[in-house]
Amino acid sequence: MEDEFLIRLDTVDRLTEGGFEVIEAGDADEAIRILETGAEVRILFTDVEMPGSMDGFALARAARDRWPPIEIVVSSGRRQPDAMSLPDRGLFFDKPYDWPILMTALHKITR
Repeated sequence: MEDEFLIRLDTVDRLTEGGFEVIEAGDADEAIRILETGAEVRILFTDVEMPGSMDGFALARAARDRWPPIEIVVSSGRRQPDAMSLPDRGLFFDKPYDWPILMTALHKITR
């Protein structure tokens, strides 16, 4: 989930090239609606600063509560998580991404 169109486009391209099937969402409310459809989502990858009813940290916690098997990856170029921000098993990556490290982590959590 990324609200900045060009960043989302680049991220989707790179994740697709890395072998992932990607479902895009522009805000947390749209992401929740997608999850509620029962779509097979293995990783929720979200930016922190998002428009809508919740930020990426709140979305990550909501997803962990409602869909515990989903792995959570949160990113930001401006905000760092504190001890309470990330849910259990949640990962955090700074922007700009170090793509080789990020892709290795994503593949590792989907095994």
